[in-house]
Amino acid sequence: MSRLIVFIVSLFGFSQIAFALNRGGGNKDSLKLVFLDNPIVASFDSLLLSNLSFSDALFSYDSAIEVSTPPVFSDSVYESRIRHLDTKTPIDLVYNPYVKQYINVYTKQRRQQMSRMMALAAYYFPVFEGILDQFNLPLELKYLALVESALNPKAKSWAGATGLWQFMYNTGKEYNLKVSSYVDERMDPYRATVAACEFFEKSYSVYGDWSLVLASYNSGSGNVNKAIRRSGGKRNYWQIRRFLPKETRSYVPAFIAVCYAMNYASDHKISSKNPRVLFHEVDTVEVKYQIDFEYLSSSLDISMSELEFLNPSYKINVIPKVEGRPYHLVLPIAKMGAFVENEKEIYAHFIELDAQKRKNYPKYSEQDERIVHRVKGGEYLGKIARRYGCSVKKIQQWNNLKNDNIRVGQRLILYVRPDYV
Repeated sequence: MSRLIVFIVSLFGFSQIAFALNRGGGNKDSLKLVFLDNPIVASFDSLLLSNLSFSDALFSYDSAIEVSTPPVFSDSVYESRIRHLDTKTPIDLVYNPYVKQYINVYTKQRRQQMSRMMALAAYYFPVFEGILDQFNLPLELKYLALVESALNPKAKSWAGATGLWQFMYNTGKEYNLKVSSYVDERMDPYRATVAACEFFEKSYSVYGDWSLVLASYNSGSGNVNKAIRRSGGKRNYWQIRRFLPKETRSYVPAFIAVCYAMNYASDHKISSKNPRVLFHEVDTVEVKYQIDFEYLSSSLDISMSELEFLNPSYKINVIPKVEGRPYHLVLPIAKMGAFVENEKEIYAHFIELDAQKRKNYPKYSEQDERIVHRVKGGEYLGKIARRYGCSVKKIQQWNNLKNDNIRVGQRLILYVRPDYV
């Protein structure tokens, strides 16, 4: 997918990585010390706090990591361990300086985030593994979601890529992920994983090589095809790597590194805190009438943060009832009994609210929505266009503007995609 990815969603500050990948002599890449942000790690800050706090109370890192000293291992140890992992998967896992760079990021520089992701993995990996198995795909592809979103289902990049698998709006539509004023299915762990698996399956049928599948997921098949042509027809990731976009040159090394880090975390003295929610402790029910989290939270005695974590795709904390598109509520098993037992009463509550028009829910829409934006101090057309995912030219056309000049208080007509409403 053509967009900047989330590599690790950091909760704290960001120190620059001093390595950039540069082409050396001949056809080989070499590492050169320069003081620039790494293209993958540079995306930390912009996505760092992307709706992350909703799960902080449920999944945190092991505080013991703050006082532990990261162990030091030789290259031969790393190489031996990755060679061992390589024997277990059809995905080509190799060790080299580029992979080592990202191993250091995971196991030394971002140990707290690694611990937190391990706790989140205890919840999400059973979901991923079940779907990957249904598609007969390598289970190791589950680690790609850590590279993409750090297992934050509400992660959203500056470019608009969203969810655990970081689908762009148009790509999500291609894989039947609906986005409306109420729901963004790119944030639905199950539906988004199915879509990712459909992509993997389709891409592997084209390339027959898992490393190229990973590269195409990051940069798009067009960029991979161009790199193959420029390399003289080679179909090996490491042979075409220097012809790929800068970010994609880092993408596969980052994937190999996270595979390593997740399998050898204990050797690096990284452990996770036990999460308060596990996959086998939740259940799902199809919703038969529109309901909201606020009422569920009070009537079932469950926190809003837990409801939001278990049901991340509902943008305004309301589950709609849409004809032909079933939506589900995920609850802890301990709370599901109370919901099922009182289901009629719960629906009756919302039917009554609707009859009395006491809840002013927004209109459900999957189409671009007409809104009126009032210009605030410090805003300009480019800034407004970025906020609403449209172009300056479109705003000018919609409002018959002959130039970029706007004034504070001016009302602008905008037609906004559902994922920006």
